[in-house]
Amino acid sequence: MALQVRVIAPDKTVWDAEAQEVVLPSTTGQLGILGGHAPLLSALDTGVMRVRSGGDWSSIVLMGGFAEVDDNCVTILVNGAETGDGIDLDSAKSEYESAQAQTESASTKQEQIQAKQALKRARARFQAAGGMS
Repeated sequence: MALQVRVIAPDKTVWDAEAQEVVLPSTTGQLGILGGHAPLLSALDTGVMRVRSGGDWSSIVLMGGFAEVDDNCVTILVNGAETGDGIDLDSAKSEYESAQAQTESASTKQEQIQAKQALKRARARFQAAGGMS
């Protein structure tokens, strides 16, 4: 049973196609969605969404938002999104390493919070580009 999956960011629709399976980065952990899933509304964290379509897996970086599952339709509204195949692996790795260093050198509470958010975004981009398992 196929799912209709749409990923919508403020500036564009990032994904709009059928899929067999979706794995979402919810705020409480990874959330798997298959055809026939019960209706659901979930908050999403910054992380990598995986979509299996036509037997192949695709990665999409989500920058927080919400997902709704209803009647084999998965609608994902996010603050920002980027497909993994559109991310340069070398620049994502460099961004991730820089974010790690920034996290280690943060001294004030505000700097620590900002650095952790930047690290989370950089890690998700690096994972989606294929740099981490």
